[in-house]
Amino acid sequence: MPLKQQLVDEIEVLLRYNLETKHEGLKVHNDARQELRDATRRLFEKGLINQKDGGYLTDLGHDAAKHTEALLSLLRA
Repeated sequence: MPLKQQLVDEIEVLLRYNLETKHEGLKVHNDARQELRDATRRLFEKGLINQKDGGYLTDLGHDAAKHTEALLSLLRA
């Protein structure tokens, strides 16, 4: 099953979060690539982040980002 580019873009946004703390968020600015702005909005709609333009990971988003990092680590090994 090939990954659609939209999913890859969402993964890219999740990987930008610092998982060492829940007190650090992201702000995706209007001059960011359109694909990243759209991915951020989709993550908000899915309940993984708390703002349309980034903000903080929700508990579900934190879990998703941890799993994403773990998978990436396994694939890079």
